[in-house]
Amino acid sequence: MTTVSALTSTDLIRVLFGSSAFQMLNAGCSLGLFPLLDRLPGSTSAEIADALDLQTRPAEILLLGTTSLGLTVREDGRYRNADLLTEMFDSDSWDIIEDLVTFESEIVLPVEVDFVESLRQNTNVGLRRFDGEGGDLYHRLAANPGAEQLFYRCMRSWSRLSNPILIDKADLTGVRRVLDVGGGDAVNAIALARANPGVEFTVLDLPGAVEIARKKVAESNLTEVITVLEGDIFADEYPRGHDCVLFANQLVIWSPEENESLLRKACEALSPGGRVMVFSAMADDSGDGPLYAALDNVYFATLPAKSSTIYRWGQYETWLRAAGFSTVERHPGRTWTPHGLISGTK
Repeated sequence: MTTVSALTSTDLIRVLFGSSAFQMLNAGCSLGLFPLLDRLPGSTSAEIADALDLQTRPAEILLLGTTSLGLTVREDGRYRNADLLTEMFDSDSWDIIEDLVTFESEIVLPVEVDFVESLRQNTNVGLRRFDGEGGDLYHRLAANPGAEQLFYRCMRSWSRLSNPILIDKADLTGVRRVLDVGGGDAVNAIALARANPGVEFTVLDLPGAVEIARKKVAESNLTEVITVLEGDIFADEYPRGHDCVLFANQLVIWSPEENESLLRKACEALSPGGRVMVFSAMADDSGDGPLYAALDNVYFATLPAKSSTIYRWGQYETWLRAAGFSTVERHPGRTWTPHGLISGTK
């Protein structure tokens, strides 16, 4: 259960001006403030303005915003990055954060204006802002090449952020072949293949994703262990011969009925003793958090598919049992993202 403290006026300010807070983070990334302070901590506002090619007024507006939000720290008139940002630069993970900020700025923000109407109509109204046919974002991306490239690049970074949890929690002991359903650009299959020598993987997804996946697999020198297949995860039969089926960041997209249908297809494709693994961000069963899941649901309610949402742990367990799986187990992660894995055995 998530513990929520009493609302303060400062909390209310952060919510009321939440979009402005994001714009400060976005500006710091786009203008290069944070990389600058990683290279030159202790810079003055004048030095920062000169390095970013900004005049005094906009530089002071930017620094007031980032410092008030705790993204930067001002000491004796000089600025440095917050300790958390410094840790991200030191661990070579800052590029992930920059991709996530780009995703929010270029994919999410333009459609968030449709959030209220999406709630009223109980469907992904924001999809109207993407050309093409189909009732979900994934089928329309092919008609938007620039957005498609950006989307899969940023999805790769979202996966890189959560992959340490997936690798830690996905027990592939005794598994020979894994079917990665809706595996996107193969980022999860690549990570798992490197962590589990001797296990083979098949990535199944739509044409746009498959094209990118093949390139990524080749670049990773894993073509001998990762096969990429084009297919519709709902309409097409799943290939046989796998003893594990993985749904990574996939079931948040679809309705409960669709999720149960996908899990039944997985169960049919497996032999007795085969396993299914569902990896995703999870909401608490208590219904009051975590904050990450609550806020990320603006995107899921507005754009990907008509029934997208971040589901609770218990909902997945119900669908797994209804689809024919037993020995259902939870494997929560322990990082700042609420990702976790649920497994079931046929």
